[in-house]
Amino acid sequence: MTDQPSQPTSTPARSTPKPRSTPRPLSSMQIVFGSILAISLLLAINFSGRIAAGRQIGAQRQEMLYSIETLQARATALRTELNFYASDAFIEEWARREGKMIRPGEVLVVPVPGRTTPTPIFTAAPPPEIIQRRDTAPSNFELWWQLFFDSPPPGR
Repeated sequence: MTDQPSQPTSTPARSTPKPRSTPRPLSSMQIVFGSILAISLLLAINFSGRIAAGRQIGAQRQEMLYSIETLQARATALRTELNFYASDAFIEEWARREGKMIRPGEVLVVPVPGRTTPTPIFTAAPPPEIIQRRDTAPSNFELWWQLFFDSPPPGR
């Protein structure tokens, strides 16, 4: 045997390009299925939006019902209070307490606080520099000067 490279017995065949496949036309069944899928998706989105809106409306309804109950209780309390103020019992109570009125045959007693003598409180006398006595009243000019400048007028 000889060490010669062996030659292929056949020549390599050129690869022939495959013919391109043309897209198959959609069948009517696929079109119907796609339409049903699209309509189902739109309906699902619509229904989920309606469910969310319904929950929100339900929450608002519960809040309104609570508000109505609270206002009805407040109205009942106010009606009761109004009925009391319009009654003779309130008028009599006010006349006795605030009006200091009495019925015939009764004696009005008004408590008088006991007499107490106030105890004097010692305060330190201010230093003599602060106390400045004037023999005459200050003029209007001096009063206005002191109001604006917080110091005695010039020349004093």
